[in-house]
Amino acid sequence: MPAALLALLCAAAPAAPQDGAALAREVQAFYERTRDLEAGFVQTYTYAAGGRRQVSRGTLRVKKPGKLRWDYEAPEKKTIVVNGTRLTQYEPEENQVYLDEHFDASAMSAAVTFLLGRGSLEKEFVPSADAAGRLVLVPRVPDARVAEVVLTVGERGEVTSTRVTDASGNVNELVFDHIRRDVGLDDRVFVLDLPKDVERVTAPGR
Repeated sequence: MPAALLALLCAAAPAAPQDGAALAREVQAFYERTRDLEAGFVQTYTYAAGGRRQVSRGTLRVKKPGKLRWDYEAPEKKTIVVNGTRLTQYEPEENQVYLDEHFDASAMSAAVTFLLGRGSLEKEFVPSADAAGRLVLVPRVPDARVAEVVLTVGERGEVTSTRVTDASGNVNELVFDHIRRDVGLDDRVFVLDLPKDVERVTAPGR
């Protein structure tokens, strides 16, 4: 067969389909090997009712064991910190804070806890890959919080974007940039020094 024709046929051949289970294991392995991580993010939340969209920007920091910090910079400042069993949500412009000293991080879905190398994507979700090579995760057990998760996965297994659709059709999308791994984050990053006059509030419905 002439070389030119062979090259043409090879170029036209469809790419091998991604194995969803293998992709899930690749993601899991990346975060299991990661001690800490920080990244910028853009979050777009689309409400099913009316299609209203809310766009936020900020920085995510993660450290094992069990530490997460989300610093929202726009459209308004807000910091959410999970440090073991303590959850803090601080809104400086309102000078108010919500504290949960008995936060059950184990109740969080693997759609979040994979960032900490915890949980099991394969055990909690049925994995597949879409035509774009993204990892699609559907809960094995119905969950109002998560109907479907779609993860865009980089070459090393790092997640560069997530899209979580809940049972009501609301969509929470996160796109990460400037992802840095194993930067040596200090534990003090996950401790908030709150103003003495901060107002403590309770969560809605409590």
